[in-house]
Order: sequence, then C-alpha cells, then structure tokens
Amino acid sequence: QGLERTEHEGFGGGNTAWEEEKLSKYQHSETRLLEVLEGVCAPSDFACHQLLERSEEHVEQWWFHERQQHPDFFQWLCVDRLMLCCPPGTYGPDCRSCAGGPRQPCSGNGQCDGDGTRRGTGLCVCSPGYGGPFCAECGDGYYEASRNKSHLVCAECYQACGRCTGPEDSSCLRCKRGWVLHEHRCIDIDECGTEMAHCRANQYCINTEGSYECRDCSTACIGCMGAGPARCKKCNKGYWRDGAKCLDVDECTNAEEPVCTGVQEVCENTEGSYRCVCAQGHIRRDGQCVEDKPPDAPEKGFFDDVTDDEVVVLQQMFFGVMICALATLAAKGDMVFTAIFIGAVAAMAGYWLSDRSDRVLDGFMKGR
Repeated sequence: QGLERTEHEGFGGGNTAWEEEKLSKYQHSETRLLEVLEGVCAPSDFACHQLLERSEEHVEQWWFHERQQHPDFFQWLCVDRLMLCCPPGTYGPDCRSCAGGPRQPCSGNGQCDGDGTRRGTGLCVCSPGYGGPFCAECGDGYYEASRNKSHLVCAECYQACGRCTGPEDSSCLRCKRGWVLHEHRCIDIDECGTEMAHCRANQYCINTEGSYECRDCSTACIGCMGAGPARCKKCNKGYWRDGAKCLDVDECTNAEEPVCTGVQEVCENTEGSYRCVCAQGHIRRDGQCVEDKPPDAPEKGFFDDVTDDEVVVLQQMFFGVMICALATLAAKGDMVFTAIFIGAVAAMAGYWLSDRSDRVLDGFMKGR
C-alpha cells in the first residue's frame, strides 16, 4: 500500500528534475523507502514494529538490490528469507499444498488448517452444510441443491431428516436421533412412553420434538406422573391426600398441643412445614423473643433543654453578679478592684450601647 501511495510522488522540493539529477531518482531513493515504512504498522501494533525492526536489513537489501529480480516483496521477505509464511493454499514448514489443492483449498467450502502459515495440519475445516475430506460433499442434514465441476451448493433438509433428497418432509432418507423413518417421513419418538427416557427420582418426563425433558415434581410429591400436586404417586411429609391432590398440612391449627412453646412465640404455617416466630411487637434476641422497644436513652444533662434565649439571660445574670461583687470590693477602697470594676462597667456599657445603637439605627432606617 505504501508503494502504491508513493508511486507518483517526488522529493517535494519544487525542482523535481534537478533533484532527481543530483539526488538520484525518487522512485528508488531512501527517502521514498522511509516514507513507505512510516505507514507499514499501526501506531499500537507493537508486534509489527518489532518485526519491522528485526527485518530492517532485509528490507533495505530488497529495496536497493533485489527489487528488480524479485518484485513480490511478500514472497521474497516473508516466505523465502524469514520463512514465517507460506503462499496461499499451502501450509506447514515445507509449504505443502492444502487438501483440495492450492488453487481452491477445501473445494472453496471450508478453511485449510494453517493456510498461508508454517503451522497447521493442512486438513479441511468445512463450512456448515459441507463435509468430506475436501469439503466436496454435503454434510448431515443437507442435500445437493446444485453442482458442477468446480462448484457445489448444499441446502438444508427438513429439520427431522439426517439425509434427504430435497427440502420437503417427505424426502427423508435417514432420520436424526429421536425420530423414526416411516414412508420417507420422520416421525417423532415419544421417549416418555418407552424405556428410552431416563429421569431421576422425583422427576417426570415431557416429550419434545426429537427428544424429551425431565422436570422436577411438585414439592408435595414423592414421585409423580406429571406436574402439580394432583399427579403425585405419594404425598411428601407435611402433606395429606385429599382425593387426587396432596394438600399442605396446617401444623399450627391441626396439632393437639402447641408446637411453639417459647415465651411470646407463635406458630406460622409454611408449605409442607411450619416455623416459630415472635409475636407482634417482639423480636428475637439471643434466641429469646423480647419486647421490641428502643434502648433506654441516656439521662439528660442539666443544661440540655436550655434555649438560646435562656442562655443569654444566664450570661447577663452571671455578669451582673460579677459586677456586683467587684463593686462591693471597690467600695472598700481597694484600687485594683476599683479599676477592674470600672473596666467591666465600661465594657458592659459599650456592648449594650453598640447593640442598642444597632437596633435604633435599624428602626430609623425602617421609619420606626
């Protein structure tokens, strides 16, 4: 593809005649070789890049010295030099012909194992509908719709036919497994009515086209002849027979004595059995049914229910007591406590006035 892409290109310098005279022909130049090799491998194809790197000397040898004598690069490099491939229609270390010949392996109706590689067996893997060592015959369940010297078309038989002469259900020559031939027609065998069916214990047989199925009996049954509790051979434990049916025994109401004897336990009937559960309003804990109530909440602290407004009042009371105490000490003439008292009063007054002034200003702005 790279050779085809660069077939009519040049050096790209503008003066092709001078370039070819001074730099040799572009068609045989190293410049063209590099441009071809740049597009050989996809960017993420590491195996291709590794192979190209290992084969660099061979590629250059062919490009500069062997291209005229061996124009088929694939044959020269991959088949003759590296011996990694074989020509189409051949296989194996010695490139032997595939079954059916190299021109049309497997009659064109299958794949030759190892075709084009140094591996494989050369045997045919036929396409669906074809068979034989060279895929030149129709396989089981197919017939010859047309044939000539080089071409065969196989079409599918009627579904029950193993071999046939046409697509109709009356053209069977042999039947598939599960069918029996009768006047060129294949009739389904009822395996369930014969000893051909093999189902496990507690299963029953269902006939299908060409085969049969085994399905589980109802849980009410020990052995059965079909689906449902009315086809039981014998009733299972926890069931009783009422005419043709096996019905569930209600152990909770039919027992002479209580079946659940635990404290706050009640009986709950289930299909074929029962279970003991805790009465309403109770849960099972450590094997016992106890009253379902939330765990005791921790005792509240003294201030847990105090609101934000009450906190403000308490703070004001605290500061009032502190100021009164400082005033008492200041009255005794102690200069230190007098200074602390004056500072506290000033701080409280500033706080009160700032808060008050904000509210006064807010009322003024709103026209109050």
